[in-house]
Amino acid sequence: MTQRLLIAGGYGIVGSAIARHVRAMNQEAEIVLAGRHPERGAALARQLGNARTAYLDVENIDRFDEWGAIDLIVSALQDPADRLIELALRQGIAHIGITKLADELAPLFFAAAKAPPKRAIVPLGHSQSGVMTLVALKTAEAFKQIDAIALAGLYDDREQMGPMTVGDAESFIGRALIRNGGQWAWVEASRHPRTVALADGSALEGLPMGLLDVPDLAAATGAPNVRFDFIAGESIGTRAGGQASQDLYIEIEGVLHTGQPAKRHTVVSDPRGQAHLTALGVLVAIERILGWDGHPAAAGGIHSPDTLVPVDAAIARFEQFGVRMFDLS
Repeated sequence: MTQRLLIAGGYGIVGSAIARHVRAMNQEAEIVLAGRHPERGAALARQLGNARTAYLDVENIDRFDEWGAIDLIVSALQDPADRLIELALRQGIAHIGITKLADELAPLFFAAAKAPPKRAIVPLGHSQSGVMTLVALKTAEAFKQIDAIALAGLYDDREQMGPMTVGDAESFIGRALIRNGGQWAWVEASRHPRTVALADGSALEGLPMGLLDVPDLAAATGAPNVRFDFIAGESIGTRAGGQASQDLYIEIEGVLHTGQPAKRHTVVSDPRGQAHLTALGVLVAIERILGWDGHPAAAGGIHSPDTLVPVDAAIARFEQFGVRMFDLS
């Protein structure tokens, strides 16, 4: 049976990147590009093939029957009332959402407790939809004990970003979740800056954000100190005289399996930018949810990137799409 994916916001900058990645890996699945102005997605639908547009307003989803049977909803837009998540829970549809931060997930968990998900529900409000967390866990494999994980995402203003991404960046630098000495704390970002070392030897000041990488990596590694910081400046691509890249910085400190104390500094750089990398994080989740990786479709329940996708398989996919990962240590 043909599988059908609905991408809410599917003709936006990130949504269209997701759609193109999906089509690159699977020619059979039907893609529905949904939003309030479906005519804007018509050209993309023709380019993709086996795709169409549909009207969607998250304030009123009563017309969802017009979409046809949906296997997976990918929400690449803000859904403040969780209407698409609730629809997925009621109808037994898998769901990926990329916009929820750490302080916005409580309603999902309580809704899932009342109506246990029949299909996979994957909140990907992580840096680049889970890419950061998956690569950090690969770096963490060298350690038997992790004392601190410090993450940073660099945003280059030379890169084209959609209005949702720009709005998020302006709004969620305020209250941030960090783990410090084993204690969870919501802090005022401006009072907790951190200096982040860059690939070229320079440094930028970052401010913490409440992305899901922080609680996810704390749970996965037991690290007592975890934070994610937003930094803005020239990317590796811009400094090289080319297109702005999306650069992620991962610092892990602890004790190696050899017993030696160590600090590892990993850089992830996508020369095609933030939308391309974010869409890759979504792609590996889609492949696992729908069983495109040759294994049975993912079980129902709430999943994080690392409980859903094997780390090595994800990294292989990132590299296939041109993402660079290298060590500064």
